[in-house]
Amino acid sequence: MRHPARLGIALTLALAAAGCSTAAGGGSAADTKAAASPSSKTSVTSCGRAVSLAEPPRRAVALDQSSTETLLELGLQDRMAGTANLKTKIPAPYEAAYAKIPVIAPKIATGEQLRSATPDFVLAGSADLYTKDRAGTREELDALKVATFVSAVDCPQHNPAGRTPFELLFSDYENLGKLFGAEERAGKLAADQRAAVAKAGANASSARQGADRPTVVYLYSVFNGMPYVAGKTGLPSEMSRIVGAKNAFDDVEEDWPEVSWEEVARRDPDFIVIGDLSERGRPGDSAAEKRATMTAHPVISRLDAVRHDKIIEVPGIELDPSVRSVHALGLLAQGMKDLGHAR
Repeated sequence: MRHPARLGIALTLALAAAGCSTAAGGGSAADTKAAASPSSKTSVTSCGRAVSLAEPPRRAVALDQSSTETLLELGLQDRMAGTANLKTKIPAPYEAAYAKIPVIAPKIATGEQLRSATPDFVLAGSADLYTKDRAGTREELDALKVATFVSAVDCPQHNPAGRTPFELLFSDYENLGKLFGAEERAGKLAADQRAAVAKAGANASSARQGADRPTVVYLYSVFNGMPYVAGKTGLPSEMSRIVGAKNAFDDVEEDWPEVSWEEVARRDPDFIVIGDLSERGRPGDSAAEKRATMTAHPVISRLDAVRHDKIIEVPGIELDPSVRSVHALGLLAQGMKDLGHAR
């Protein structure tokens, strides 16, 4: 979830298939009724802290794009008082709903910006957005009677052993569904995305096994000429496991470590996944620029994966846990088939 510096044409259709097609239309009648009706206190645990609400939130603020899109997918735009920290273009299925939500900060929100929205509930994809110099600590917001929520994916120390990042992501949907009274919609989203994960996992049975599994390097960013790749603790390692590949940097205990091009070459991956960040617009962000950097590099250009274009492009934002991540997983599974690593 923490980056070193922080969709394709088919995204809209793929999001729809993965459960992202109806945000603008709101929830089902059952969800709407449940969301509008006060209930007895509802409690969930978020990142080691109990979150208890006497009634569903009415003025929620999402501190990042992934949290915003999760609420939109759950049809909760009418209960959103603000959003912040947009990283890339909002997908078409969410555009109309997103346009109605106040943007309290174009980048990371401060405590003052957050309080100006008078929220009753705040959620974030990562705990580092809750600091004194950002939105304020969770303790500070609790003192103001504002409930806070953090994605379970960002809190591995508080989660049961053996839960995968995708299962933690789906538990976020379900917990938010409970808190907002949108259990039916949240349950359907989790079920649809579990099915998408299972479909991608069919790759594993036809890929090479054990030590012969195809290896992959995920190139997220090129900053000051240096590559940032997926380490062991990021979502791409789990994606690799699901489809029957092995992340070449699984021995590095970081999400997105900076490495050297020479180290990438030494690990000589069978294929490379490029995160396209064209819309972010920084030097080296686009897939085309990353390709050009590799083909111009005296060492990397000699890799079989580069010489023979064994490269899969995915939207960079989808390599972090979000409602969009199953789309990138599907692209990875199909890419492995296209490259002959799975049937």
